[in-house]
Amino acid sequence: QVRLVESGGGLVQAGGSLRLSCEASGSMFSIRAMAWFRQAPGKQRELVATITSGGSTNYADSVKGRFTISRDNAKNTVYLQMNTLKPEDTAVYYCNVIGSYWGQGTQVTVTS
Repeated sequence: QVRLVESGGGLVQAGGSLRLSCEASGSMFSIRAMAWFRQAPGKQRELVATITSGGSTNYADSVKGRFTISRDNAKNTVYLQMNTLKPEDTAVYYCNVIGSYWGQGTQVTVTS
């Protein structure tokens, strides 16, 4: 069983930055591909970014150049650095072990 705990969400003005963290319990974190998803009110959950065990990353077009996903295997933690935030980035952000476990989500609200 893996437990994921997200943190770092909050309220920020447009153009600002936030860093989300997701700490995973359990072993074998270092070999699991991880992802961040988000879900805005009334919309489907969408993929934001992924990172493989080797550190290769991919991003949704809407966040390329603004968001950076990274991981620290020694801390069992994956991060999402979000810069130049826009109101349309407002959503609940979820950490995911690709293909399996989900965190509880953390709210990000960007005001104009």
